[in-house]
Amino acid sequence: MIFQPTRRQFAATLAGAGVAATLPTRFAFAQSEIKLKYGTAFPADHPGTLRIKEAAEAIRKDTGGKVDLQVYPTSQLGSEPDMISQTRAGAIDFMSTAGTNLQTLVPTAGINGVAFAFKDYDTVWAAMDGELGAYVRAALSKVNLYAFDKVLDNGYRNITSASKAVNSPADLKGFKIRVPGIPLWISMFKALGASPTAIPFGELYSSLQTKVVDGQENPLALIQSAKLYEVQKFCSLTAHTWDGHFIFGNGKKYQALPKEVQEALNKHFNAAALKEREDIAKLNADAQAQLTKLGIVFNKPNPAPFRDLLKSAGFYTEWKAKYGEEVWARLEKYSGKLA
Repeated sequence: MIFQPTRRQFAATLAGAGVAATLPTRFAFAQSEIKLKYGTAFPADHPGTLRIKEAAEAIRKDTGGKVDLQVYPTSQLGSEPDMISQTRAGAIDFMSTAGTNLQTLVPTAGINGVAFAFKDYDTVWAAMDGELGAYVRAALSKVNLYAFDKVLDNGYRNITSASKAVNSPADLKGFKIRVPGIPLWISMFKALGASPTAIPFGELYSSLQTKVVDGQENPLALIQSAKLYEVQKFCSLTAHTWDGHFIFGNGKKYQALPKEVQEALNKHFNAAALKEREDIAKLNADAQAQLTKLGIVFNKPNPAPFRDLLKSAGFYTEWKAKYGEEVWARLEKYSGKLA
């Protein structure tokens, strides 16, 4: 067994060796630790949690042990709306959540959730790391939220069903589908002819089991972890919308931190996001293979008829008016003409 000293033993060893005196003087800003809290709804074993915990340790090392960033997964600090309120108030320092959860506060924050906007991940990252993401981050700053440059991946959302594969919009006519209570997505499925019902995620499995709804839509990794394969038979890789998590914090508290700490946070949160994206790509590939073994039947529909129906139904025109010309133009730079 390899001996690993505790932090206290390690610190004592360094002090005894006179190493403490050689720590960078730029970290003389604090004699005691700066304690920071980070909240997320991601489970403890999700890459969106694991990579942030990894970043927290790197931040501690980069700041000579001065910054103690504690990560609280699985909504331990409250629901996502609760955590958003706490972050704005300064009770939580940093968190991550989907842009669609922020759109009641900043309407443009959910624009990445527009249906069939991004044809692939290259387009997603070009947009979110480019002009579209920058526009949303600037909007968040106006409500005292500092958003870091890189966004976490929560995956493309796909449709599952107990009764049939979804190959075309005709298969969605009258289809009872569970969706989160997000107006953008409820509007999308109504325009596609489905019957969307907003049900909390915690009630999803039982709702499928008891046939309250016949299907639902989520990223593959979540379909697997929630064991929806037990109550669903088909998975249609519609990739109808992409979902990501912004990493952000209380703007005033962030600006009050020493510059060296700000730099460490930016460096390691952004690096964590890039690593998490790679994790999710692998997780999705593994999830499809595992779900196939568990009996799920996959199909990949052509997105064009779905997008055409949304256009003719006025979905894109409606949401362009709600989001505004300025941000919509940035979306269409990456999506192509929608409305």
